[in-house]
Amino acid sequence: MFKSLLAALVFFTAGQSSAWACTNILVSPGASKDGSAMIVYLNDGEWIQQLQKYPAADHEKGEWLKVGNGQVKQIAHTYGRIGFQMNEKQVAIGETTFTGREELWNHDVFLKYWHLMELALDRSASAREAIEVMTSLVEEYGYGSEGESFSIADKNEAWILEMIGAGADQKGAVWVARKVPDGMISAHANHSRIGEFPLDDPENCLYSENVVSLAIERGYYDPNSGEPFRFNEVYCPATPASLRYCESRVWSIFRRAAPSQNFSPDYHRGVKGAKPYPLFIQPDYKIGVAELMALVRDHYEGTRWDMTKGLEAGPYGTPNRDRPLTFKVDGEDCAWERPISNVNTAFSFISQSRAWLPDAIGGVMWYSPDDTFTNCYTPFYPAIQEIPEAYAKGDQGKFSWESAWWAFNFVSNYINLKYSYMIQDVLPVQKQLETQALARQDSVEQAALKIYATKPADAILALNNYCSGNANEVVKEWRELGQFLVMKYIDGYMNDERGSGQTAGYTQEWYDRAVQDKSSLRNAVWNEKEESKEPQSY
Repeated sequence: MFKSLLAALVFFTAGQSSAWACTNILVSPGASKDGSAMIVYLNDGEWIQQLQKYPAADHEKGEWLKVGNGQVKQIAHTYGRIGFQMNEKQVAIGETTFTGREELWNHDVFLKYWHLMELALDRSASAREAIEVMTSLVEEYGYGSEGESFSIADKNEAWILEMIGAGADQKGAVWVARKVPDGMISAHANHSRIGEFPLDDPENCLYSENVVSLAIERGYYDPNSGEPFRFNEVYCPATPASLRYCESRVWSIFRRAAPSQNFSPDYHRGVKGAKPYPLFIQPDYKIGVAELMALVRDHYEGTRWDMTKGLEAGPYGTPNRDRPLTFKVDGEDCAWERPISNVNTAFSFISQSRAWLPDAIGGVMWYSPDDTFTNCYTPFYPAIQEIPEAYAKGDQGKFSWESAWWAFNFVSNYINLKYSYMIQDVLPVQKQLETQALARQDSVEQAALKIYATKPADAILALNNYCSGNANEVVKEWRELGQFLVMKYIDGYMNDERGSGQTAGYTQEWYDRAVQDKSSLRNAVWNEKEESKEPQSY
């Protein structure tokens, strides 16, 4: 199939809902392998995104656009986009919710954060324009969400914008935006990350006029304290619980992107006085799409918080924990770890924005539904005309193999039955498909580029056909993988290639723990020299 798609390109040449919790990574062009500005956005929430393509459009003067239960003035022209993730001008947006001071949340305002993301993609050809669009809209119409951290990238820059309401008695919002310095990366995960910021550097930092004054007015900040103004400490005060839930993920991204910097775990473990993690770091290596895929596949493996270890991981070392994450033991507050890879992820994407290519080819979104550890990313160019049907459909109330979300969700859930065994069947398929897609990317794009020089529409059509073929193949492979797992792991056995059931027992650690907990598991012995064996018939 893939050879025929590539041949087609050569032939042309010759001829909502909101997220519960999320994790983001931002990569500046100078920190990436090829000069791309990149974003990773994990949308963690139990819902199915029916991915849609919204074409560019022209609008009549005086037209209004319905947004939620309100409306905003429409503009003359809107850009094409895929979902609320990326547009045809290579602008990409992600977010994580940090909530912050809830008394500043004006629930009555219709304009929510996901509306801002959609409207910014409709109206922006750059990250700076997106910031201007979003902040102007909340100034005019108000802001109806809690605190948010937005990742915004274009083909030249990556920015982090943090925004929170100004209270029910005020219309706008409080916000600050910082550009990721070239050669550096950033990350955020449900906790405000911007601390101190320059007041006189508009090239790299933008902010609302009320960012300091409202904090003083509300009593959040005393200018006579001698302490510098830090946005995150003022508008999103940390607690040990929030640091553990949120900053653990930032730490784990940073520790793997820059192991030489030896980031301490003290801050995310709530040690008093521990130094917060920097907003920006320089990675030890150049980062590409494959590296970002690896960075968001993490359950703290290899650390003291490794979620595949311990009693709570069960007999087969599953890193997945059922909600709620918090609980009490003997009246004391306790919690499971909250990893980057999360079984509750609705979808995630990795965007590439590249200045040296035409927008139709330079912007690409590697997308997948479900848990990042067991998913498979496939490329979608925002310029394409349509989304493959499997990615555009799905009903959470009805299982269907025709839905990509259900195919991925089935595999990620089913492997919990015998995780340590089954994950070894999943990861090779994931690696093979993603490696193939990454290896083909340059050839596909070079072929499309040759077409684009004379026939842009034909190049876009070729990319559309390539994306559809690749995505459909991935879903087909995942359906077959799910069915293979059902066949291979049955009734506690593991079928071999002949269909013969082989025993697949627990780890020795689990046997030891079981017997320690219940001594009646020990067999009675009449002859100490005789080994206790399982009967041959059952």
